[in-house]
Amino acid sequence: MQQIEIDFDVWKELTLRRSSENVTYNDVLREMLGLEATFGRQLEVALSGKKPNGFIFRGLFLPEGTKLRAQYKGGLYLAEIRNGRWLDESGAEHTSPSAAATSVTGNNVNGWRFWEARRPQDSEWRKIDALPKSPS
Repeated sequence: MQQIEIDFDVWKELTLRRSSENVTYNDVLREMLGLEATFGRQLEVALSGKKPNGFIFRGLFLPEGTKLRAQYKGGLYLAEIRNGRWLDESGAEHTSPSAAATSVTGNNVNGWRFWEARRPQDSEWRKIDALPKSPS
């Protein structure tokens, strides 16, 4: 395995972007670079042989029909889980919460803290980093 050297400030920033100890530094870098997740929806589809009825990313399951919203610089941005995909108002698909947040802000953003979700069974909006994750 190849290694890269990073300075303390880079290490500290990567560490801050990990939403839990289950999230690796590689996961953080893949998300920041807009690369497809190596764990999550694709693994679930491969194991089950069928498409899940919702969006799965790093142990977070957002069922079909989940509404998403974020406020940024006075604007309200909306998205929805449809056909197992995270789609924004324009119909663009995003592979992660942070990729969706970055498309709004133009900057690297922790999407877990940026977006709120209201799943079909919920009566209130909640930050997605506060939603329960599936056990690994």
